[in-house]
Amino acid sequence: MDNPNQAPETGGGVIGFIQKYRRTIIFCAGVLALSLIGFFIVITLQDIFKKKAISTLEELTDRYEALRPSITESYSDYDVEDLIQDLESFAKKNSGYAGSKAWFIIGSIRNDKEEWAEAEIAWVAAANKAGKIYLAPLAWFNAGVSAEEQGRTEEAVDYYAKSIAAPSGFSAAPHAQFSIGRLRESLNETAAAIEAYRAVISGWPYDTVWVNLAYSRIIALETE
Repeated sequence: MDNPNQAPETGGGVIGFIQKYRRTIIFCAGVLALSLIGFFIVITLQDIFKKKAISTLEELTDRYEALRPSITESYSDYDVEDLIQDLESFAKKNSGYAGSKAWFIIGSIRNDKEEWAEAEIAWVAAANKAGKIYLAPLAWFNAGVSAEEQGRTEEAVDYYAKSIAAPSGFSAAPHAQFSIGRLRESLNETAAAIEAYRAVISGWPYDTVWVNLAYSRIIALETE
């Protein structure tokens, strides 16, 4: 007859296993606990740094907005350059939206001052920092404008193409595609220009403004 006071074999086996490997189990539990604590510390610190970065970015943006009406005036040169230095320092230390936005403001300042080479550098940096967020295609487009102002046509075409291909999408994509056609036309590359204009028509048939302009340019080029 079975002894009613005897523990079941399964239960005894589990208890025996725990007793035999208790040090290993306690060690693993400790490691897991420390890992969880470390994880939460990292998350908390990231949140703190993110909030600090956004707060600093807001201060820089406020400074920009205050200077914006007088950016092209000589009496603001010192304050503008001081702001640009602070923005560059901030942008180099931050990625994602914060870093991209800082470069974006620098690009806007350089544009207003018609410093096209510096503006191009800022727009490219803003686009690269932005990654897949909405600032990327706009930064690439603005880089194209800055390159155009310097007569750097091939670079401008490349930037416009990047604005169209940006994964976040771009509402001004048909404008960018038309600009590619316009630049190809300026280089007397008629076939490439027509192809670019046709891409406007096929890619954004709902956009009557740029589609109509594309049609008109195709007709003009084909009848020359």
